[in-house]
Amino acid sequence: MDDRQRAVQARVHGKVQGVGYRTWARGEATGLGLVGWVRNERDGTVTAWIAGADAAVSTMIDQLRQGPRGASVSKVETEEFELLDAPIDFRIIV
Repeated sequence: MDDRQRAVQARVHGKVQGVGYRTWARGEATGLGLVGWVRNERDGTVTAWIAGADAAVSTMIDQLRQGPRGASVSKVETEEFELLDAPIDFRIIV
């Protein structure tokens, strides 16, 4: 069993604001046992910082590419981060 942990920041482009994307992302991440946060950006994108088991993070990135009903994701950019001080839950930042 692989216990490798990782942290990733993802920037999601497309029609991702005003469609419940942040609430959906929090539900998906929580269901996968991930911690982190998600927020809307002024440029119309959504940023998510996610941390947890490697396989769960990979699954979440795939989920971010799909999005909730009503979203239209055109691109997801990811950047790996060192896992230092991870939050204890998954939050929506407003």
